[in-house]
Amino acid sequence: MIAVKGYGTKHSFTGLKAYAFERKEAGAHEVEIAVLYCGVCHSDIHQAKNEWSNTVYPCVPGHEAVGRVTKVGAHVSKHAVGDIVGVGCLIDSCRQCEPCGHGEENYCEGPNGALATYNGPMVPSAAGTENTYGRTNTYGGYSDVLVVDEHYVLKIPASLAPEVAAPILCAGVTTYSPMKHWGVKAGDKVGILGFGGLGNMAAKIAKAMGAQVTVFTRTEEKLEQATRIGVQGVLETDKDALKALKGTFDFILSTVPEKHDVNPFVALLKRDKTLVVVGALELLEPVNNQEVAFHRKSVAGSLIGSIADTQEVLDFCAAHQIGPDIQIIPIQQINDAYKKVIDGDVRFRYVIDMATLKEDTAFSEF
Repeated sequence: MIAVKGYGTKHSFTGLKAYAFERKEAGAHEVEIAVLYCGVCHSDIHQAKNEWSNTVYPCVPGHEAVGRVTKVGAHVSKHAVGDIVGVGCLIDSCRQCEPCGHGEENYCEGPNGALATYNGPMVPSAAGTENTYGRTNTYGGYSDVLVVDEHYVLKIPASLAPEVAAPILCAGVTTYSPMKHWGVKAGDKVGILGFGGLGNMAAKIAKAMGAQVTVFTRTEEKLEQATRIGVQGVLETDKDALKALKGTFDFILSTVPEKHDVNPFVALLKRDKTLVVVGALELLEPVNNQEVAFHRKSVAGSLIGSIADTQEVLDFCAAHQIGPDIQIIPIQQINDAYKKVIDGDVRFRYVIDMATLKEDTAFSEF
């Protein structure tokens, strides 16, 4: 077994703290990774606080991890010791169901679905049984070591700084995948609802695709941020501006991470076009079906992205020289960072420097 240090929590009502735990040694098809950086996703907060009512404790968050390969199994062929690699939202799937057969592991229909990088499987194993990772839970990238099957490990392009690449593993693919699926192309008019970590990445990707991008946000400050990256900004509360945009958009992506009303934005779609929600998993405000039916519009959802999509978006960002705006923090500031994410006081993505784990001298055990 490998002795691992990280940050996690045992309860929904406590903050994260330094913990020591173990991972199994890399198997024949697995790689061992020394984690260098890990992004802070709003999903980490939802899970740590059990806001989706499915958290398995102890919980060690983190699914935007970038590190260096330190060991490979005997049959590993995709990665070598010394490679800079990434681990995103999933680390395994059944590999036998129809979605897995089509390279869409994120929609795995196996007994437990896709195995999440942390808090997996989403449906805990029966009492007394373990999953292939040696326990009834998985621990994520807020740690100094990960061990993952080579198929679920991504190659980080040399032109992407590892700390910049980290949020692309979730924020990047979560926004890229639906734009790819719904065929966003050069010249399309694309709306991005919300301008936090996902919205910032979505706007940059859509712009790089050649789309005309409009960001809908609640604050004047973020309008200025939108202008800074070369896209249009509109206040969500500006009813006159929204009225002028009615029926003009080819695609709208909602990145808002909580329950919200999409109806004002459904009205902005052209006939036969789609608004996709990626930021919120809970129920939304009811959709006005008159607006949908009279113009054959769609409101849809999308869940992260496949392993292939994740590699594609990493390569896309490298090719177009784009990446998220990040703030690097020591892991000791993680609880304060969570508060700032909730308050919207981050521009735009926190990334943890995992080397700061060495500053902790006392680690509790799970």
